[in-house]
Amino acid sequence: MNSKPAVFVLRMRLHLLLCLLLLGSLAYAQGVGDEEEEEIEEDDDADDGIVEEEAEEPAAVREKMLYQRPEPVGKTFFCEPFDTRAEFLQRWVISQAKKEGVEEDVAKYDGRWSVEEPEDNPILQDLGLILKSKAKHHAISVNLTETFHFTDKPLIVQYEVRFQNGIDCGGAYIKLLSKPQGDELKLKTFTDKTPYTIMFGPDKCGNDYKLHFIFRHKNPVTGEFEEKHAEKPSAKIDTFFTDRKTHLYTLTVRPDNSYELKVDNGVVASGDLLSNMSPPVNPPKEIEDPNDKKPADWDDREKIADPDAKKPDDWDETEPATMIDEDAEKPEGWLEDEEVYIPDPSATKPEDWDDEMDGEWEAPRIDNPICADVPGCGKWEPPTIPNPKYKGVWRAPMIDNPDYKGEWKPRRIENPHYFEDKEPFKMTPIEALGLELWSMSNDIMFDNFIIADNETVIEEFTAVTWELKSNQERAAASTGQSIVQAIKDVTNERPWLWAVFILLVVLPIVLIITYCCSGSSPKVKVRATFPGPAHRRPSLWARRRPSACSRA
Repeated sequence: MNSKPAVFVLRMRLHLLLCLLLLGSLAYAQGVGDEEEEEIEEDDDADDGIVEEEAEEPAAVREKMLYQRPEPVGKTFFCEPFDTRAEFLQRWVISQAKKEGVEEDVAKYDGRWSVEEPEDNPILQDLGLILKSKAKHHAISVNLTETFHFTDKPLIVQYEVRFQNGIDCGGAYIKLLSKPQGDELKLKTFTDKTPYTIMFGPDKCGNDYKLHFIFRHKNPVTGEFEEKHAEKPSAKIDTFFTDRKTHLYTLTVRPDNSYELKVDNGVVASGDLLSNMSPPVNPPKEIEDPNDKKPADWDDREKIADPDAKKPDDWDETEPATMIDEDAEKPEGWLEDEEVYIPDPSATKPEDWDDEMDGEWEAPRIDNPICADVPGCGKWEPPTIPNPKYKGVWRAPMIDNPDYKGEWKPRRIENPHYFEDKEPFKMTPIEALGLELWSMSNDIMFDNFIIADNETVIEEFTAVTWELKSNQERAAASTGQSIVQAIKDVTNERPWLWAVFILLVVLPIVLIITYCCSGSSPKVKVRATFPGPAHRRPSLWARRRPSACSRA
């Protein structure tokens, strides 16, 4: 049999359980941020680049890592960490050409480039290539160390981009310039018309965020080139344009025709050159005959007006749809002598009003205040009502067309331009890398370009470049950061954690509030018994106390 002490113990256990859940969930949320910081600290300690100093201020003071030149381990076709300005000037060529088809004053590629440290540089003395001008055409290029031929190894292209001032409209994509046949590639004349093999990278205008992967495919029959565009990434990529952090863009194209697009080492799009490009690499085997024409007697009307139907004799098409209500009467209190709108008595003629130029000035008209409390003002007219005799224009009912032959389509014939290229991976060899850009935002930073055919080479190079830089940026951003902001940052990278936080944080709080504020509880009788004769045993009844919220 239940007793008052038993009920009390049960309530205390429930309170204790909910409190433990709440404390555990808060500890977990804090632990997520701590784990991130520990990972950053471990990476920093391994590189001996961060020295933490205790300070009197609440926020920790962090020393920045000093730049060390990254050296790729293994074969590369191109690698550019922008180690010194002198090396940049020796290797890179700024275009001296003019853009065709635009006005003369904006045709020249006169956008400025600079190799310098970016703002809030996470690594001291780490230089990058920075696009410095707004609303200018920019073009700069560099020859690869070795021409890349598409044979039996993958093409892997990778580089970093940071939109220091965000991006309104403009691109940060690269072009892998094609090796010309029997001629030398002239980088000083690099323009938007210069043939390229692959175009890859981020681009934005308005609310349209893109990550381009385009390759130029050579028609084996005609020898003409046609651009093939990869499908848009299914992953959300807009934060890479807006957070002003350094992001890593990687393109991998393999000999089996598969491709993969990554941002910050995470796959955002993948597919096959034969099935995920637009327009398709291979044309259809059959096409509609362009010379086929629909026969003159082809009837493609599914329904027709019944030719045997006749208009009824009593059908009057002259009756209007509405008529004046003859029974209507003017409401009492209607003021026909009052205008609905009157000149505003508080309006004054503007001082700069010229009657000769602007005409005679008239005060603006406002609602007549007298009409506010009466049924209406002005001339009263009886309302209109639906005309019961109205039938409208008579039309014959529609019936199935006995001569209907269906929708006409031209016959299909063999495509005279059909071909089948089973190896679109074998593209035109690449000789140079170029940036040909227009942007409404300046200070776009590029860094750590690398082209290789071995994924291990790329991964090891990434570990000593972007990963270090990204860790430093996150560490700098998290200094003095609140728990709430830390949770936002963590869930931004891992959206599924919202479900964990809701389960472990929000749900216990809701349960506690529900338990404490559930209103007055029903009366519960608890009988306490005592030993002894029945007539001497007192019967004690207790009522459950109302909750804290219900007492309030």
